Amino acid sequence: MRALYMGRFQPFHRGHLEVVKRILEENDEIIIAVGSANFNYNLKSPFTCGERIWMIHEALVEARIDLKRVYIGAYSNIENNAMWASYIRSLFPPFKRAYTGNPLTQILLMEAGVDVVPLKMIKRELYCATTIRERMLRGEPWEELVPPAVARIINEIDGVSRLQYLARSESDPLSY
Repeated sequence: MRALYMGRFQPFHRGHLEVVKRILEENDEIIIAVGSANFNYNLKSPFTCGERIWMIHEALVEARIDLKRVYIGAYSNIENNAMWASYIRSLFPPFKRAYTGNPLTQILLMEAGVDVVPLKMIKRELYCATTIRERMLRGEPWEELVPPAVARIINEIDGVSRLQYLARSESDPLSY
């Protein structure tokens, strides 16, 4: 069976990686759907869709996950919830199961006939993208919360400086 796993992955962290491994234990294949592809360069979504796909791919390679069992794709947000499940189905290979912790996503997919498995987060208090971004902003250690490949990419693109710049410009848009 092929399963869908959706998230914003801002950034992809160790909790996400463990969820991917768990889904692959229960299914033949996984579709990792990178959401909010149309948002980037803001405090909640500092990384581009391409950067997030890159992070996920490299983290999976590093974890020695068989990429023949993995699809990585992206979707932009749409405002019409009644059409959302059809929109998602049009973007990805066929799937029968989806893993999500989002109640709205759960009901939309269930109503579309998808077997929805409520997502069990891994150490949510520790592995949380919001917490990781906050640590970056405060200059606190964050690298141990993401796979090493993700830390390398964030450092390569100077993601911490980007986030800090975004925090300054969003708090005072005239300061630039």
